[in-house]
Amino acid sequence: VSKKLVNSVAECADDALAGLVACNAGIRLLRGHRVALRADLDAVRGRVALLSGGGSGHEPAHAGYIGKGMLTGVVAGAVFASPAVGSVLAAIRAVTRAGAAGTLLIVKNYTGDRLNFGLALERARAEGADVRMVVVGDDSAFAAPKKAGRRGLCGTVLVHKASARAVAGALAEEGASLEEIVKVVSAATKAMGTLGLSLSPCSVPGSQPTFQLAHDEMELGLGIHGEAGVRRMKVVPADEAVETMLAHMTDPGNASRLALRPGDSVVLVVNNLGGLSYLELGIVAGAAVRALESRGVRVSRAMVGSFMTALEMAGVSLTLMLVDEELLRLIDAKTTAVAWPNLAAAPATSQREEVPAPQEDVETVQPEPSTGPGGQRARLVLEHVCSALLRMEDKLNELDRAAGDGDCGHTHARAARAIQEWMRGRPPPAAPAQLLSALADLMLEEMGGSSGVLYGLFLTAAAQALRGRSDLPAWADAVDAGIAAMQR
Repeated sequence: VSKKLVNSVAECADDALAGLVACNAGIRLLRGHRVALRADLDAVRGRVALLSGGGSGHEPAHAGYIGKGMLTGVVAGAVFASPAVGSVLAAIRAVTRAGAAGTLLIVKNYTGDRLNFGLALERARAEGADVRMVVVGDDSAFAAPKKAGRRGLCGTVLVHKASARAVAGALAEEGASLEEIVKVVSAATKAMGTLGLSLSPCSVPGSQPTFQLAHDEMELGLGIHGEAGVRRMKVVPADEAVETMLAHMTDPGNASRLALRPGDSVVLVVNNLGGLSYLELGIVAGAAVRALESRGVRVSRAMVGSFMTALEMAGVSLTLMLVDEELLRLIDAKTTAVAWPNLAAAPATSQREEVPAPQEDVETVQPEPSTGPGGQRARLVLEHVCSALLRMEDKLNELDRAAGDGDCGHTHARAARAIQEWMRGRPPPAAPAQLLSALADLMLEEMGGSSGVLYGLFLTAAAQALRGRSDLPAWADAVDAGIAAMQR
């Protein structure tokens, strides 16, 4: 059984929701149900309420999207399990009694969710409530049509946002109905696609991992509960992985493809499936923007982060939503939902102009005459030093493993190779001060770590004591000056 930081398997979904509510003043729990609602429920009076939800384990979805400008409330199930019909019905009743002009249910396309939300909808209608349901199926994995249709994935988050603004916009026009709002939202759900890629499985609290992947394998097109994808492949570099994902998503032979053409504008979502490092996420995001640009596609907005996860799965999904200016306005609208990013209303591009680096001031001091050991002797000494450091690489790493992070040998070997490469390009300066200054610059640029800074400090300070001098007392003063600089 996998390790999880929970109090109990049975209560983990309730505890997670309680923690979110405790830390966010804008959300309240509905007593007796795993339902979270906007704290200012009175604001729904005369408006259409938006309810969503599904199994837990996909945090921050869905409760993180409750707030002004997004969801009115959320119904949560146990981990990876559909919510109870009674809880869905209780949420509908709560917003109806708060004066909602109607209720729109936004549901991911899974059998359990459709059944439970659908049955609650029928019961609510029998009580006289005006309720409609939109089912989101944005999965672009399967080449052949599936009986159950396309799975609901991270694109659902964009639908939450578009729905909220569609409600606000539609109600501003006289005579707008819940049915007209459903048409707008349904059109948005058809203009997007999502595809996942996983490097590792996830595990429900109290259970084994949902599937197994070899250390050198990745899986394309899997679901957010660990359902099987369409292909297993060897781990490849990020650029190649992203290219594979986009090619599959837009393949004309793929029944669930997103038709993407040069000149199209999209919102791109780079979604962490839970366990991917943010370092990798940034690399994937950059690769996705470049790959879309190469297809002539404009990335009007890019969202990068954790939006709909699969517990601790190390993986990523890409969502593309085709947008026009109107849909883009819906995405840009302000919201108080805590999980929606502080998104800049500007396109993503790999061609941003770089800030020019300031040029180093040219020294007005004339080069010093060679008063110390010649360049040839300096080269000989440095070659001996570099050879010794390269020989000691493993030994230094071994010592550092006992005392630190085990990379001391690598760091010094990197410095040695940098000095060797530098000497191949030019003879070392003969003047001691210039020699040490040049070595300081090289260490700061190439060595890295705290060692590079320490040697840079030492050599910079030592060089000052050797300006115009090269006798033995000057070298002793230089070493003292270098040590003093490091101690400071």
